[in-house]
Amino acid sequence: MTWQPALVALDIDGTLLKWVDGVGATYEEIPEGTREAVRRAHDAGAHVVLASGRSPHGMTRIADLLGLPPDDADRLWVVASNGAVLFRYPPLEVVHEEVFDARPAVEAVLRERPGALVAVEERGVGYRVNRRFPDGELSGDMIETDVADLVADHVSRVIIRDPEATADDFVELAARLGLHGTDYVVGWTAWLDLSPVGVSKASGLARVAEHLGVEQADVLAVGDGRNDIEMLRWAGRGVAMGQAVEEVREAADAITGTVYDDGVVTELERWW
Repeated sequence: MTWQPALVALDIDGTLLKWVDGVGATYEEIPEGTREAVRRAHDAGAHVVLASGRSPHGMTRIADLLGLPPDDADRLWVVASNGAVLFRYPPLEVVHEEVFDARPAVEAVLRERPGALVAVEERGVGYRVNRRFPDGELSGDMIETDVADLVADHVSRVIIRDPEATADDFVELAARLGLHGTDYVVGWTAWLDLSPVGVSKASGLARVAEHLGVEQADVLAVGDGRNDIEMLRWAGRGVAMGQAVEEVREAADAITGTVYDDGVVTELERWW
């Protein structure tokens, strides 16, 4: 094999971080073997990019846990909010943001699920929410706000969560509503991310790759969620984590071990 990735895009939750069983949160711990594997890739000359549905302030501490960027390296590129926000770190500097009018889509979902929770990022603080989310599901503070005020202005991302529903319920609901003018992705459970049309981790990663002068064919991407599907299809080599649902696995070129078996390390050790 003569090919070697020039850019490595890594999802966070379910890829770098292990899920807490039965809870919609991950342990904020990165195994030493994972840090070492990522560092080997960096030291060999690969660009390492974090790509997540998390908001920016929820990603910087993961970069710190990984030791990225090393002291002798340029600032890290990060794809946040499912591609709607691109930033450099440290310090946190937003270099691109996509926004949209989420009000029609939010109103349509709430007509069907009036008890759903809604959240919009409050950068640097946490989230504005109509009601509190279960502990561990959002990073930062939660500021209770009327729904009308949450979507009064254009936003980069909206989260809708219904603890009384399932992921399949939300897949069916989103498909049935259409959510015109908005892209969406269903998460690990009844968790719906709304984003601007055409925006995904893939679109954000494409911007970063262009800036770095890296060809699409030379990108390795690893992820486990439905919000990784476009990225796995776009990358020269897309790898699904072993615990990913079938539609994510089908989008990938290869499948590695589960997050509990440190599958991301297995994939990185193929190349470094």
